[in-house]
Amino acid sequence: MQETFRNLASVGKKWDNHDIGGQNKNWRRKRSSLRRHEKIHTGEKPYECKECGKAFRYYQNYRRHESKFTGEKPYECKECGKTFICYQSFRRHERNHTGVKPYICKECGKTFSCLRYLRKHERNHTGKKPYECKQCNKAFRYPSDLQKHERNHTGEKPFECMECGKAYRDYSSLQAHQRTHFGEKPYECKECGKAFSSHQCVQIHERNHTGEKPYECKICSKTFGYPSSLRYHKRTHTGEKSYECKECGKAYRYLSSLRIHERIHTGEKPYECKECGKAYRCYQSFQTHESNHTGEKPYVCKKCSKAFTCLHYLRKHEINHTGKKPYKCKKCNKAFRYPSDLQKHERNHTGEKPFECKECGKAYKDQSSLQTHEKTHTGEKPYGCKECGKAFRCYQSFQTHERNHTGEKPYVCKKCSKAFTCLRYLRKHERTHTEENLMNVSNMEKSTFITQPFENVKMHTGGKPY
Repeated sequence: MQETFRNLASVGKKWDNHDIGGQNKNWRRKRSSLRRHEKIHTGEKPYECKECGKAFRYYQNYRRHESKFTGEKPYECKECGKTFICYQSFRRHERNHTGVKPYICKECGKTFSCLRYLRKHERNHTGKKPYECKQCNKAFRYPSDLQKHERNHTGEKPFECMECGKAYRDYSSLQAHQRTHFGEKPYECKECGKAFSSHQCVQIHERNHTGEKPYECKICSKTFGYPSSLRYHKRTHTGEKSYECKECGKAYRYLSSLRIHERIHTGEKPYECKECGKAYRCYQSFQTHESNHTGEKPYVCKKCSKAFTCLHYLRKHEINHTGKKPYKCKKCNKAFRYPSDLQKHERNHTGEKPFECKECGKAYKDQSSLQTHEKTHTGEKPYGCKECGKAFRCYQSFQTHERNHTGEKPYVCKKCSKAFTCLRYLRKHERTHTEENLMNVSNMEKSTFITQPFENVKMHTGGKPY
């Protein structure tokens, strides 16, 4: 070894104790990383919690878990006083204040505040998914994603909220949930100042400002702001419904849809309005309801400046400008703008009415129709007009009524350019044009029927009256 160093020195290489020590340090770091990685394959979990017996692969995860019982958070932010269990979380949080993003992707130049986020991002370029589920063969880019997925099969929810006892499959979901108790929203959008409870939410939101949609569907070329949105979208092409309700056997494309559905059986409505006390199964419905009190419409169409209470409504509206109808019925080839509309339409062929009223047993093809019907039993009319105070059961009826005050008529007849406040009125009007055409055809047939007999009589008699 010493001879090698002397040879290198003789060709101008400088070796001193510091350099050799640095090399050894790098080698030790690589060796420890390899040891950590090997535990994924061996399944070894050497660190066991004395309180609950849970075992961990990595000491860092074990220490984080242990602090749930001790309440210890040794890392404190000097800017805002927030404390952290884990040093990495603390360092990552600090960068929210400084704006530093030292980790740069060599492929696309995108910057990240944390090495872990860069490593995750880099796999989007390679497309590699080396971690496969033994139950269903689904492949993942990251071991953590495989671990989360496996809990869908086992039903394990190891992360429990100390405030309300609600349990979650992964730690980040628990963290986001805990902030709902404290009202904490540490992640702020630099464009509009809107605050969020999780880093992922602010990331997704920021793309509304930048318009960035880096994830593209290879089947229909539709682009998305987030990989999970692309994954969800792909299922509309494959028809895959891997999430099944254990109560009634109904299957869903998305886990979130199954969770919302399960609340029909449990009666759980976790989202409660602080203004009027009304509770909701689904966060989007709760958000839309809240905006009725505030009047806030933060989602604005870049084409026509129309504003919406909810991102979902904006996305639906934007498709009206493109005119695209990518979702086609296999039975009758009718095309639709949205997968939900195709799903509703398909029920016309199957006759399926999966949404049943618990009061009277009446069944409906879609959730919104059932919800509107249920209000006939409760007498509830949650949508109140601010102009005249008139209340409505259904949001669409409320919207149509509002247009009487604003004078807005967005539905225009292509034949005569007459405009209407409501799509139903336009459809009704369009029939007058088809009826006119039928009347014209009928009149022509009648005139042919009247004149032809006389022509025939002249042919037989040979009469020439003129």
